[in-house]
Amino acid sequence: MIELHKNIVLDENQKPIAVQIPIEEFERMEEVIENYGLAKLMDEVADDEQLSVHEAKQFYRSLK
Repeated sequence: MIELHKNIVLDENQKPIAVQIPIEEFERMEEVIENYGLAKLMDEVADDEQLSVHEAKQFYRSLK
């Protein structure tokens, strides 16, 4: 688990309206979320048909 050092920003009525975290911790959170999304995508396509390098190049050329 990522340890977060957060500062809670309050409005004039002392209600929480935002959270501040160090940029390094924010960037680490982004990385974790991106890696999770990539892993989910890889799981979704795990059973899809795989192309050879030649087939993939032909398919790529057909997209242009």
